[in-house]
Amino acid sequence: MAKLSGIILKILGWKVMEPPVPEPKCIILGVPHTSSWDFIISYLYYNSVGGKASVLVKKSLFWGPLGPVMRAMGAVPVDRSKGAKLTFQVIDEFRKRDSLHLAIAPEGTRKPTANWKSGFHTIAKAADVPVYLGYFDWKKRQVGRGERFELSDDPKADLKRIRQWYKDKGVVGKHPKMFVTGNDLE
Repeated sequence: MAKLSGIILKILGWKVMEPPVPEPKCIILGVPHTSSWDFIISYLYYNSVGGKASVLVKKSLFWGPLGPVMRAMGAVPVDRSKGAKLTFQVIDEFRKRDSLHLAIAPEGTRKPTANWKSGFHTIAKAADVPVYLGYFDWKKRQVGRGERFELSDDPKADLKRIRQWYKDKGVVGKHPKMFVTGNDLE
């Protein structure tokens, strides 16, 4: 599968930038998230470098024959109707597994948003897992897991630093106007 994923990325004009995360457990941010294609590109990327990333998917999609397919693709079933309990469900997943590379879009939506969600921060601190600044740059056609980001105990300050990193990197989403690059940080 790794070789096929790499070939597909190459045909689509994408350049793979980094190997998979070396730690057995981590959170990889997926930014900018402006299109459903972001999942496909990042899925192909992580497979092409020999990694297996997971994403959170509402548990109602795990019915019948779709369940095993979703799990094979790395989907983690969660009950999104439980609000704050979602965070505890994810922390529990990290505790139950020997390895888990979880991809999370801090924007929380494919629409433009000035307020990124900090749930990944809470999860990473509670589960004691590192955070990587993953990206898919549609302008340069580069995709990677990015660098490791050291979290502090201040989620708001960390979010500001993370957003600044993406702004400085100059990543462009598939739909550029849907990505708030951080101009509100000035």
